[in-house]
Amino acid sequence: MSTILFLVIVVVVTALVFDFTNGFHDSSNAMATSVATGAFTPKRAVLVAAVLNVIGACLSTEVSKTISHGMFDDAVIQAAPAMIFAGLAGAILWNLATWLFGLPSSSSHALFGGLIGAVVVAAGIQGVHWGTVISKIILPAVIAPMVAGVAAALATALAYRIAHPTNPYSQRLFRNSQRVTASLVALSHGTSDGQKTMGVITLALVAGGYQEAGTGPHWWVITAAGLAIGLGTYSGGWRIMRTMGRGLVHVEAPQGFASETASTVAILASSHLGFALSTTHICTGSILGSGIGRGTKVSWATAGKMGIAWLVTLPCSGLVGAATSYVAVKGGAPGTIAVICLLILGALAIIRQAGHNRVDFSNVNDASEVVVVKQNPELGREPRTPEEVRSEIVNGTTDQESAQRMTTGSMA
Repeated sequence: MSTILFLVIVVVVTALVFDFTNGFHDSSNAMATSVATGAFTPKRAVLVAAVLNVIGACLSTEVSKTISHGMFDDAVIQAAPAMIFAGLAGAILWNLATWLFGLPSSSSHALFGGLIGAVVVAAGIQGVHWGTVISKIILPAVIAPMVAGVAAALATALAYRIAHPTNPYSQRLFRNSQRVTASLVALSHGTSDGQKTMGVITLALVAGGYQEAGTGPHWWVITAAGLAIGLGTYSGGWRIMRTMGRGLVHVEAPQGFASETASTVAILASSHLGFALSTTHICTGSILGSGIGRGTKVSWATAGKMGIAWLVTLPCSGLVGAATSYVAVKGGAPGTIAVICLLILGALAIIRQAGHNRVDFSNVNDASEVVVVKQNPELGREPRTPEEVRSEIVNGTTDQESAQRMTTGSMA
C-alpha cells in the first residue's frame, strides 16, 4: 500500500468518526426544546433526528463544495494530504472536550479551525483562501444567530399574543406542532453539517489524486457521511441537550415552536447559499430569542459560558490542528501513526471521565442537575419541581398534568 493511499484511507475513516461526533454533539440542536416541553420523549427524539439527519445529508452538496474547493489552495492540499487528517484530529478532540462539559460549541467551527491551523503550519497562510473564510464562515457565524434570535423573539411574542399561555388546548397544539418543526430542524441539520464531512473526504480524494479537482462528492461519500451523522445522532448528545433544553430559558411549547421554526428557515437558507455556518449557533440564538420574546428570565451566566466556548473554538481547535499537523506532516507515516495513537488515547480518556457523571435519556431533563431558569409566573404556569419534570418527560404525562395545573392556575 502506498503512503498516499494509506493517508487517504486514514482521512476518510477519521472524517467519518468526526461526522459521528458531530451527530451526537449537535443532536441537541433539533430536539432539545421538544424534549424539554414533552413534545417528544428522549428516545423517540433521537430516533427521529437520526433518520432525518441521514435524509438531510443527501439533499444538497453546496456546503461540501465550499469546503472541498473553496477554502484552501488545491495545490497546497495535494502536496500534503496528511494535514487534512491533522485538522480532523483537532476537531474531534475539541468536540469530545466540549461534550464532556455539556457546552454546545460549534462542531463546524472546530472542523474549520482544525483544518486552517493544519494548513497554515504545513503550507503557510497563503494556503488558505481568507476571503472565503471571512465571507462563508466568519460573517455568517456572527449574523445568522442574531437574525435567528430576532426572528424567534418576534415569533414567540406573536404566538403568545394569539394563544393564551394558560389555555391547555393551545399548549397541546403548539406541542404537537413542535414535532413538525423539530423534525425540520433535524432535516436541515443534516443538510448543513452532513455536507461538511463530504467536503473533507472529497478534499482528501482530490489531494490523493483519486478525484478530479472541482468536482462534487461521490455517491458513496454522500451515503457514508449521512449514515455516520445519523448513527451519531442516535447515540444522543444528552449532556448538551440538557444545557440547551433546561439551562438557558424555561421553555414552553409556543417558545419551542417559534425557536425551531426560526432555526429551520435560517439553516436551510444558509445551506442553499453555501454558507458553512454553525447550526449550534443558530439554534442557541433562537432559544435565547424565544426567551426574550416571551419576557421570561434568561440564564445569562450559562449563555456567557457558551459565548466563551464559541469564541475560543476556532483558535483552540486551530492550535490542536497546527500541533498535530506538525507531527503528521513532518513525521510522515510514523508521525501520522503517532497522531492516531494520541487521538485514540485522548478520546478514551475523555469518554472515561464522562462515565463518572453519566447523562442519558433517563436523566436528561433532571432539573436538579442543571441551572433551572424560572419563568415569570404571570406568563404561564408555576415552575415545575425536578420530580415533576422527570415524571412528565420520561413517563409521557405532560399533557394531562399540564392541563390540570393550568386549569387550577386559571381558576385561582
